[in-house]
Amino acid sequence: MKKLGLMIAGGVAAIVLISNLGPMVGLAVSAAILYFVFKQFLKAESTLAKVGYGVLGFIAFMATASNFPAILGLAAAYVLYLVYKKWNESSSIVKEEEKDPFANFEKQWAELKQN
Repeated sequence: MKKLGLMIAGGVAAIVLISNLGPMVGLAVSAAILYFVFKQFLKAESTLAKVGYGVLGFIAFMATASNFPAILGLAAAYVLYLVYKKWNESSSIVKEEEKDPFANFEKQWAELKQN
């Protein structure tokens, strides 16, 4: 039953992630442009250059803000990562118990000590 829940959560997260790929790319590009414009704004010496970079920075900031739904895509990617991690965690615990040759021996020894 746990695997079914993980599968459903992973499927929903995958659909949300795929549907937000466009805004995620737009957010990455506009954030990179905003970063470079900000760096150039700090390097600029003249007032005219600072005003120009300020206007470009404002336009890049608006483009970044318009891609805000990409945050949902990032959250869906994180949920998908958690589902993947939990899916492998539950199967690895069983495998570790099967690999230990003394697990059954220790249980039987504890039973013998109690009697």
